[in-house]
Amino acid sequence: MVSDFFFPQPGGVELHVYHLSQRLINRGHSVVIITHAYGNRTGIRTLTNGLKVYYVPFFVLYRESTFPTVFSFFPVLRQILIREQIDIVHGHASLSSMCHEAILHGRTMGLKTVFTDHSLFGFADTGSILGNKLLKFTLSDVGHVICVSHTCKENTVLRASLDPLQVSVIPNAVVSENFRPEPERASKDHITIIVICRLFANKGIDLLTAVIPRICAIHKTVKFTIAGSGPKEIDLEQMREKYRLQERVELIGGVRHEQVHDVMTTGHIYLHPSLTEAFGTVIVEAASCGLLVVTTKVGGIPEVLPSHMTVFASSPSEDSLVESTLTAIKLIENGEVKPSTFHDEIKDMYCWEDVARRTEIVYDNIIHTKNDPLIVRLSKYYKGGPWAGKLFVVCVVVDVIIYFFLGLFWPVSSIDLAEKWPVKGLDVLNDEEEDNQ
Repeated sequence: MVSDFFFPQPGGVELHVYHLSQRLINRGHSVVIITHAYGNRTGIRTLTNGLKVYYVPFFVLYRESTFPTVFSFFPVLRQILIREQIDIVHGHASLSSMCHEAILHGRTMGLKTVFTDHSLFGFADTGSILGNKLLKFTLSDVGHVICVSHTCKENTVLRASLDPLQVSVIPNAVVSENFRPEPERASKDHITIIVICRLFANKGIDLLTAVIPRICAIHKTVKFTIAGSGPKEIDLEQMREKYRLQERVELIGGVRHEQVHDVMTTGHIYLHPSLTEAFGTVIVEAASCGLLVVTTKVGGIPEVLPSHMTVFASSPSEDSLVESTLTAIKLIENGEVKPSTFHDEIKDMYCWEDVARRTEIVYDNIIHTKNDPLIVRLSKYYKGGPWAGKLFVVCVVVDVIIYFFLGLFWPVSSIDLAEKWPVKGLDVLNDEEEDNQ
């Protein structure tokens, strides 16, 4: 697994990589994670079940994305892939430079590759155009692509000009046991609305800043608890000061994932004002904790939860979000919904074991396919565009040359192979699955 985004940073991609890796280990596979160094966290760390994480020191450019170098990552990556006897390179996230480079270098080494897209992007602004062209380059010669929702699949297919048959939809999941409802923790005197997200513009924080004063003015018994950190935190603080809502709007800052349950169970409603979202794992966690979810009808969010668990804003606008939030408050006050029953439904809908099993099918389908000759690979990249295609071909040729010289100066025989962590045998696992069935 390769991605710029992993622990100790919290987030949906980070959780996906971790839980998928753990379930694949439980199914008998050997998994390692490669990411960049986070502060003093460098080198090799071993997590639960012997999950090995390589924290490679690279310069971070923006929001934990490393500076794209194309080729300088290759020597380190080659050493790790050979040392760990890797068969499949699985990259995560469109904005991860390490992911894109790992897929390119993995194909040069003759390994199988998979890419999982967790985000939605546009087609009009300069950043999206450049990002989509980079995605087209990376996915020109990838084994298979996974998206976390059907909306995400449509977006990725268009952005990278992919054959839809080459793309599968495998959603995120939650550990439902960690998100059990505790209704006794929620206040009986007032309604608490919970918000947990990174405080960035794309998460709808500007919308949230405008909505909170209006809701507080209408409902005197409503309080807000907002967890998260980011550049928009100052806007929330200024809003709270301006409208004198210190007693009704609590800003608790960033929280670790293991604290999310404790925050959520103090509320009645979860408010998710995001402007773009491919899936939205946090709303599944909120519903599992027994919260009624109020959210915008954008991206893949409408696919995530049944209608009785959500109140949708018809558009990502201030008036619409206020109206939907007031509707949810009324439903809670009148007892017209039973959020306490949501947990049992979520437990049956989203399971990491199911995600791992479906991902394993993708691996099985590509692992036995023959690798294309170099000339066929180059022809795929050449179709990337009149100018971009030629640049893609040059990059691949240079990558092949670098791989040749790396093998010349650091032959495979000079690289020590890592000892494998003992894993549960698949025969035992299959027996347990049969017993469960």
